[in-house]
Amino acid sequence: MRAHSLIAALLLCGFVTACGDTTGERIVYGGGAGALGAAILDANLVTGAAVGVAANLVYCEQNPRKC
Repeated sequence: MRAHSLIAALLLCGFVTACGDTTGERIVYGGGAGALGAAILDANLVTGAAVGVAANLVYCEQNPRKC
């Protein structure tokens, strides 16, 4: 299970670094990253996608030069 968590964390970092130029892209990338992480961790996909969207939108709003 530890390997799954590490792989999920690395994949999520990769998706978040490509956070998109528009709000629509940020929603798609964040949702995809969250759903992928949830799938790897065998968690609820909808919840994972929602958390991913929220995290990506908040991160890009707080750090606009890093997106």
